[in-house]
Parts: sequence; C-alpha cells; structure tokens
Amino acid sequence: MIAKSATTGSAFDASLLIRALRDAVVKLNPAKLVRNPVIFVTEVVATVVTFIAIRDGLSGEAFAFNAQLAVWLWFTVLFATFAEAVAEGRGRAQADALRKLRSDVTAKVMPLADNRTLFSRKPAEDLEMGDIVLVEAGDIIPADGEVIEGVASVNESAVTGESAPVIRESGGDRSAVTGGTLVLSDWIVVKVTAKPGDTFLDRMIALVEGAKRQKTPNEIALDVLLAGMTLIFLIAVVTLVGLASWGGQPPSVPVLIALFVTLIPTTIGGLLSAIGIAGMDRLVRFNVIATSGRAVEAAGDVDTLLLDKTGTITFGNRMADAFVPVPGVSEAALAQAALLSSLADETPEGRSIVDLATGRYGLARPAADPAAVFVPFTAQTRMSGVDLGGRTIRKGAVDSVLKDVGGAAPAEFPAAVERIARTGGTPLAVSENGRLLGVIHLKDVVKPGIKERFAALRAMGIRTVMVTGDNRVTAAAIAAEAGVDDFIAEATPQDKLDYIRKAQEGGRLVAMCGDGTNDAPALAQADVGVALQTGTQAARDAANMVDLDSNPTKLIEVVEIGKQMLITRGALTTFSIANDVAKYFAILPALFVASHPQLGSLNVMRLSTPESAILSAVIFNALVIVVLIPLALKGVRYRADGAAAILGRNLAIYGLGGLIAPFVGIKLIDLIVSTLGWA
Repeated sequence: MIAKSATTGSAFDASLLIRALRDAVVKLNPAKLVRNPVIFVTEVVATVVTFIAIRDGLSGEAFAFNAQLAVWLWFTVLFATFAEAVAEGRGRAQADALRKLRSDVTAKVMPLADNRTLFSRKPAEDLEMGDIVLVEAGDIIPADGEVIEGVASVNESAVTGESAPVIRESGGDRSAVTGGTLVLSDWIVVKVTAKPGDTFLDRMIALVEGAKRQKTPNEIALDVLLAGMTLIFLIAVVTLVGLASWGGQPPSVPVLIALFVTLIPTTIGGLLSAIGIAGMDRLVRFNVIATSGRAVEAAGDVDTLLLDKTGTITFGNRMADAFVPVPGVSEAALAQAALLSSLADETPEGRSIVDLATGRYGLARPAADPAAVFVPFTAQTRMSGVDLGGRTIRKGAVDSVLKDVGGAAPAEFPAAVERIARTGGTPLAVSENGRLLGVIHLKDVVKPGIKERFAALRAMGIRTVMVTGDNRVTAAAIAAEAGVDDFIAEATPQDKLDYIRKAQEGGRLVAMCGDGTNDAPALAQADVGVALQTGTQAARDAANMVDLDSNPTKLIEVVEIGKQMLITRGALTTFSIANDVAKYFAILPALFVASHPQLGSLNVMRLSTPESAILSAVIFNALVIVVLIPLALKGVRYRADGAAAILGRNLAIYGLGGLIAPFVGIKLIDLIVSTLGWA
C-alpha cells in the first residue's frame, strides 16, 4: 500500500519531527496563522508580553516573570503550529514516496492508431491530451489514459500496493490505465487523457500533501464557535480590569494576558487543523485518496449507499460457475470438452472456464498440439471451439449450438437453460461431434465476503441499494446473493441521478460507489462519491474519493474514519472547554487574593505563590497541546453506538478528564516551578 511504502517506521521518527519543527516556525507567519483565530490571537498577545518584558528588562521591573510568560506563550503558539506540521509531514512523506514512482519514461507515440510498427519516441512529460501511445510488455505506461486497442496484464502495485496484476483492455469499465504502472505482458494502445502535471499520480501527490485541502463545514462552524468564545473571554478579561481597579490594585497587563490565554480554547484551536489532516491521512493508509476534506466529514453522516452492480458488487466479467451435463454425460466429460474448446479463448469467460475445469475438477491443462485447429468466435456463428484428433468440440449460444447439432436435445437441457437464465446467469451450450453434452453456467460472480460487509454497513445504520441495468429477475437474484437492502433494475444514468437527488431532498446523505462512465453523473451528485481505481477515467474524475483497492465495501472504513474524525474533534473540544474550569481555580485566586483575601479559599490546589500559580497555568496550557498531538493524529476510537452513548462517553472520559487533568498537571508544575525558583 501507499502508506506502507511511504511511511517507513513510526510517524514520529526523528527526521519527521525535525522537519515538522522547522515547518512549525515557518507557520508562525501571522499571514498564515490568521486562518486560526484562537492561535492568531495568542500570537498577538505573546508579542505584547514580549515587548512588555523587554521594557521591564530595561527598567528593571518584573523582567524574569514577564519573560517567562512570554516564552511559554510563544511555546503555546509553536506547539499549535507543530501539531499541524506533524500531520502535514506524514502526508508529505507519502507524497515523497509517490514521487519516487516517477522516472524518465519515453513514450512510443503512434501517428496512426492502426499501425503498431510506426511510432516515434517522445518524453512522457511532453505528452499531450489525445496522443496515441503504444505500450508493450516491460514498458512503463507513460501517462493516464484509456485503452483503445489490445489487452494486457498490468502491475499496479506501485500505486495500489497490491501485488496481483490486473487486466486492462479496450472497451468496458476496465480500460483506464494510470501513468507509472508497468505492463507485464502483451500490448495495449493508449489514448492519453490527462494534461502534463495533472495525472492521477500528480493529483495524489497534491492531495496527500494537503495542498488542496479546504476546511469542512464542521470545521468552519467550530472556528466560528472558538472565535466567539475568544471574543467573550476578551470582554470578560477587560471587564475584570474595571472591577479590580474599583476594589484595589488592578492586575498587570501580562497577568491579564495570561488569564486570557488560559481561558480561551487554545487546546482545540491548536489541534483542529491536525485532526482534519490526520483524517485524510488515515484514509490514505486504507488506500483511499480523498479529493475533498468535506467528503471525509460527510462520510461520517452517510445513511444511504448506492453501488453499481457490474464491477462493483460483482467482478464485472461473466465467469464459469458450474458445468451442467445432459443425461448420459458425466460432469468430468463435459468439463474436459469445455476445457479443450477454451484453451485458445483469451476472453475473461474463456479463461474462467479453463480455471473452473482445472481447479474444481482437477483436470490437467493439455500441452499445445500442433494438429489442433481452433475455431474463433464470430458474430455470425456465435460459437467457438476446436477440432482435435477427430473430435469436433463447439461451445456457444444455446440456439446456435442446438442448430449445429440438428436441434435434438433431451428435456432436461431446456430446463437447465431456463433455470440458469432465471437466476441471472448466462448459459453456454457445449457439443462434441454433433452430440449435445450440456451447458456451462456463466454468471457475474458476486465478490467474496461482500454479504458480510453489507451486514456490517446495515449495523452502522447505512442502507445499501444496488443499481444495475439488468432486468428485474437478474437484479433480484444478484441482490439476494449480495445481501443488499434494495435494488434498482434497468437503471439508466438519469435514474441513478434522480434517485440520489430525491434522497438528498429528503435529508439523507448519500454515498455512491461505481466504476463506469455511466456512473460519473451519480458520483458527482453524491455527497460521497467513491470511484474504483479499476474504473474509467470519467468515474475517477467525477468522484471525490478513489479506492485504490477497488473494493466496493471499503466505504465501511471510509464511514468509520469520517465518524472517528467527528468524534475526535468533539472529544478534544469537550476536553479543551472543561480545562477552563480548573484554570479558574488556579489564576483567579492569584489575581485577587491580595485585595480580596477571602478568595484564597478558592486556591484548592494550594499553589505556592500567585506568580507560581499564573506561570504554572500558562505552562500547562502549552504542554497539554503537545500531549494531545498523538491522540489528534490517531483519533478517538470509533464504536458503532448511538449519538447519546457517544456523547455520554465523551463527557465521562474527556469532560471529566478535562476537569481533573489541570488540577493534577498545574499542581505538579507548581511544585517544579517553586522548587526551581522560577516564580
């Protein structure tokens, strides 16, 4: 997988942390930091305290205390930018690994698409959309494109991490190829569909680096909340100046700033961006590339999932599932005849017949016989086969084979054909020397384990709907086997689009998973559009996520990551706000105990001195951001519980923890500060 190849070792290795620290300093630029109102305000007041400390140093007034406050306020800002830099650094490491996939590739550009012997060489970086290139065995595919001729085995492990090669062929939904992948056998002619610098690999690099990441609506709403709380606490602190002046000596500006910074939600403000970036990073580790942070968040609230049948729920190719002989013929005899007739059939159906005969029935694949005459399939005969040693074996459409054998068939034969058709399969008849042997059951095979995955989605409250162009009988059979909740048969691209729009108008969040060009409109309309890597370029461009493993039930992980991101954000927000309550007991008595000795009873932590209390609270406020960075990056564990249970758990763990942690942490820091004589 990308993540495994990109992030060797821990996410917190020394090189990553050193680079993140350097980036954190760069992020102190106010022009960049203004996007985070809480930390921006903290930087402004840190600057103010710094100037006051310098002034006091020159005049000899309280320099040590103010200088320490300034240092820890700057650390608070630095730790906040460090959290974001660490999250971005993990994405950058993945991007660096992807860049290594690029190499100096020379493309074989064909001026004529129908002449493979005539081509000129051209650097891959100079290719333009519409160029026709020849890619042969051992060649690197120079750019993203569509196969317009030929069929080849392609190694996509550099992109997907999967070692098993895949078949890419012209026509259908398996024609898209990705630049940087390797052709293992045969040849293909590719039409370039991407501009230089805008290939799938280029977009993956940009996305994992977070360069195109935008804030989600939830993040924006939380930003507004944090900005509002910052403004409220600013007003409250300014008000305290008047109250303190009326009752006695007003606190100094650095002390008021310390109170202000410890009360505003700096913890969640510093970690908010890291949480969002880490959510997209976790998707990458599951081999899903998200082109939109909004899509990751929306995935956490998805309640309806539409899946295209062909290539998504099923493998997309008709595959041999069973041999059904007529009376008097054994299954082994039918299997052997079907095997011989399919040795030269390089279609997916032909290969599956060979696999079934050699796998289930243990038949050996015969050695090539120069005397064998293979008969290719044609649209006129609708049959193929082999003439070998006096044996004439044919397989093909039922009516064509029946006509070839003179129309004679036992009563069991049409019954078997009807049974196969009724279950959504395709029957292929087989004959030898003018005698009917039986029928091969071809079916669009449901991917293994998919029924259990759909059951898991149902447990998460997500309704699964299969969409297919097949008739209702076939659709019903596949739907029952796959275990989906509902299906839409004989669906056109417009039908899929209309269904999604209607569901969205009803307040539902819809996810769509597909791989074909006809899925592109629905993928673009869905709140979460997941295209399979094996699909067409149009589908990948329309979606806001691309699944590199081409696993339709990957949405389970996508939904869990979306929910985990929302839960993590809520948990740390709860912790941050709960922190403030404990800080009241540290700083407020220190501010007013001189003029109002009665407030000393609020000093429940028995902090050494007012200066120590203030400095300890500021230090704790900075260090807690560092302590919570691993949690922000890893995320709070998601459990498939209801909203009430999740809220209760958050309050019990992070709310209560946010109340208790400052009492313990500030007291320990106070002991250290007073022992070292810092205050």
